[in-house]
Amino acid sequence: MDTATIRLTPETALPELRRAAERLAPYVRRTPTVFSHSLSEATGQEVWLKLENLQRTGSFKIRGALNKVLSLPRERLERGLVAASAGNHAQGVALAARLAGARATIVMPLATPIVKIQRTEGYGAEVVLHGASYDEAQTRAGEIATERGATLVHPFDDEAILIGQGTIGIELLEDAEGLDAVVVPIGGGGLAAGMALAIKARSPSTRVIGVQAAGAAPTVTAFRTGSPARVAAPQTIADGIRVGVTGTITLDIIRRTVDECVTVEEDEIVDAVVQTMEKSKVVAEAAGVAGVAAILARKVGGARRVASVISGGNIDLNLIARILENGLERAGRIHHVRVRVADTPGQLARLVGIVAHNQCNVLDVQHLRTGWQVPLGFVDIDLVVETRRSEAGHQLDAALRAAGFTTPGG
Repeated sequence: MDTATIRLTPETALPELRRAAERLAPYVRRTPTVFSHSLSEATGQEVWLKLENLQRTGSFKIRGALNKVLSLPRERLERGLVAASAGNHAQGVALAARLAGARATIVMPLATPIVKIQRTEGYGAEVVLHGASYDEAQTRAGEIATERGATLVHPFDDEAILIGQGTIGIELLEDAEGLDAVVVPIGGGGLAAGMALAIKARSPSTRVIGVQAAGAAPTVTAFRTGSPARVAAPQTIADGIRVGVTGTITLDIIRRTVDECVTVEEDEIVDAVVQTMEKSKVVAEAAGVAGVAAILARKVGGARRVASVISGGNIDLNLIARILENGLERAGRIHHVRVRVADTPGQLARLVGIVAHNQCNVLDVQHLRTGWQVPLGFVDIDLVVETRRSEAGHQLDAALRAAGFTTPGG
């Protein structure tokens, strides 16, 4: 593809998408597209999920990285590849390099979790730790590429990259016909731009809706204002789409081919992780369910048949536990209680009896009797309880107050 002369449109992109699909077929998985009964029942829409969390390396990123790498002439591969990433792109480039017989150097921020470093090294890449952010790592990656005469593989702002990601759209439309809308997470925009080109080429009437986290939404702002945007300190639990700047190539394509861009709040992302895992039995990272979050939050209107890409499943196990606890508490299915009682025998038994009477199950209990915040002769008791109904926590609080229990400061 001559990126210097071709301005991609759905019509000009379609042959490139087909060639990319053929190029990638021996190496990447054609991930399943499944109908979600639970999400459909929850929303009143027909919801389909494209499970890129089941892709090699655990995300869609291998498609774009491998399409880029396999498009390079042998002499450039021999000089090596360089990329900057703290996660999925790192693993995609590392595996792509190994499959193509090339050396890869991945620059990762200093705070990158060790498990992500180990996974990237496991694919044979050299990892260089540098900088406090992705932007600093990307700057260093550019310097290394120049020093070594290597090829810099950008995570999104590259036509070969986004065309590789766009092969997901080709597969999706073959597996789920008659879609009214497709919802796609947006970080730098490579996935959204590539999929929009594919979908508009094959099904122009299907709406493409991009989704960003509200705390990291430069593309949404740029889409609405028509000018590039920057978020100085992007904040979101969805680290895969925690991007503070818009791409150049991707923004141009998104503004021409995407129908709408929306944002989702952190609580909506957490809820989507929980519901996708519990009801659809799909383990996904927070960025991977941004589209599901938009659907569950009723931000995809006027669409009966709608699909969302589950873009990745590389979620830290400790983070899963925190997200599940947060989501269950907000849904009223677990409840925290703290009461202050006299430090005398029988108080805990009386407290637990009220909990049992209200059909709540004790998950954890702690006694706090030391420290300046607890008066002499008293003890604070913390309970975490599991409830049977969303309103049971409030009912338990009322029952405890009626029995004479007080909260610290109350």
